[in-house]
Amino acid sequence: MKIVHQIIASRLSSVSLASVLNGNRLFASVLVTGALLLTGCQSTNPSQSNAMTAKQTPVAAKTALATALKKQRRQSFSYHSNLEISNEQQFSDINTKIGAKEPVASDYIDEYCEDTHDQAYAALLAQAAAQNKDILAVDYDAERTTLKDRYLECTNAYEAWVDSKYDSDITVPASYQQLFDNYDDRATAQDVKKAKLLDAYVLKPLSINAQGVYQPMAGKATMLASIQYQARNHQSSINQPMYIDFKNGNMYLWADNFAMFNSELLDDKLGTKWRNKWLKLAIDDGTLPKGFGSELIKSHFAALDATFDAAPVSQFDYVAPTTLASLSPKLPAHQLPAMLASNQVIRRVQSVESYEQFYQDYMRIVYERIGQRYPELVKESESYELGETNTDKFTSKALVQQMLAMIKTGIDSGSEAREETTAEAKVRTVEGAMLANTEMQALYGFDKRGQLKWQHLRRELPSETVSNKNMVVDVLQQYSAISAKDMAFPNLPSNSQVPNASNSIDMREYGSELMQYYRDGNGTAMGKMMFSVMPMAKKKFGSID
Repeated sequence: MKIVHQIIASRLSSVSLASVLNGNRLFASVLVTGALLLTGCQSTNPSQSNAMTAKQTPVAAKTALATALKKQRRQSFSYHSNLEISNEQQFSDINTKIGAKEPVASDYIDEYCEDTHDQAYAALLAQAAAQNKDILAVDYDAERTTLKDRYLECTNAYEAWVDSKYDSDITVPASYQQLFDNYDDRATAQDVKKAKLLDAYVLKPLSINAQGVYQPMAGKATMLASIQYQARNHQSSINQPMYIDFKNGNMYLWADNFAMFNSELLDDKLGTKWRNKWLKLAIDDGTLPKGFGSELIKSHFAALDATFDAAPVSQFDYVAPTTLASLSPKLPAHQLPAMLASNQVIRRVQSVESYEQFYQDYMRIVYERIGQRYPELVKESESYELGETNTDKFTSKALVQQMLAMIKTGIDSGSEAREETTAEAKVRTVEGAMLANTEMQALYGFDKRGQLKWQHLRRELPSETVSNKNMVVDVLQQYSAISAKDMAFPNLPSNSQVPNASNSIDMREYGSELMQYYRDGNGTAMGKMMFSVMPMAKKKFGSID
């Protein structure tokens, strides 16, 4: 997924990316997902933007970006997003922070000397074999003696290093002191090999894209998400169309991708009933308070504005478009041309600590505003905080209550983390150093009229060690005017472009029918096991055994 739904994450730079840092937040972010898509925060803007400014100072950059984003909240637009993942940093520049040029031989420090010796001896054996000579021949006396001396030197240094922890008078050669002091942060040869294999066989052939239109005045949005894998002897692709009807509070997913899974595991009578159909999911089934969706959107905007205003000016600056090609790590080659064509680029860089604070403040504002407007929702969500489950119905209200409870838990966890004692904080030193080694960068490209044409998000995922380089996620989202001749879903039949009663399956009605099917003693073994442990199924239908 926290890779997940990247189009929403890149559009608003708020909740979804935080799920990379904390798995629980992914669930909590569902509360605001509908509001986020409704915002249109980064659509094209036909009016002149303040992004074009003569004084390219950090203050001007922040002001111009805030103005541009606020003006674009209600615009219709077409978008295309591309997501790329790279781990090239993990093997292209090994451990430069501790002055090392090569990875270490062993995962464990106490095995380093022996493994290093064994690898060097194996290389000498290969050399001798290539020359059709015996390793014990006099020709290799000098090499064997060197290997032996190095091994003894290494083991003596290691023993001295261990003893020096208890006796400050014991000295260790400087090179070995640096090696052993920083050993846990070193990459091994096996680490580098795995990183290269992952990059070559998984990441480089993989491409993730999404495209669609957003039309707030028409009350609809579309998305065609796709994943492609293209290698020399293998090419595959999967697409997932999605249609959101804001006016009626419904979301539609194309059924083909779920039909086989559902038929095999749950509904053995399904057959081909879902072929060329949409699955209709009610966003609001009428159980939420009147005006909740509108208030959620207002709360979202208020939280975005407040957190943006509080952001340090030092996070923002103008960058020359021509310098984008020299960024390190390099931007994906196929994303770069659209970015280089810009007339103006504004950049925002946040550390993980800064983003964590932003996330906490954003969620706190949303939670407090919803609590003030709908106190009954917050009060009724307390049962979820106590670990209880509302089994009355699987309703929109019940889902929102659970989301609110998770948001509250996340806010409380953040407060507790800030109240750690000094001793507790020391335990988190290594983890904190790893997080400090990551950052998130956002670039915004404008044309000569000041219209926002694209946004690029770069996120470095935390590495396993302090000094290792991180995996990098690059998301480029481009914006353009909506073209009437372009089909929202070119891979679907013309009569399925817009969901309706005849080409869709109401999942609420289908769910009730499926549960009754199981109550009558039918269904798959997997389905019987699953439904037998679902509290809501037991509450509504009783035992299905």
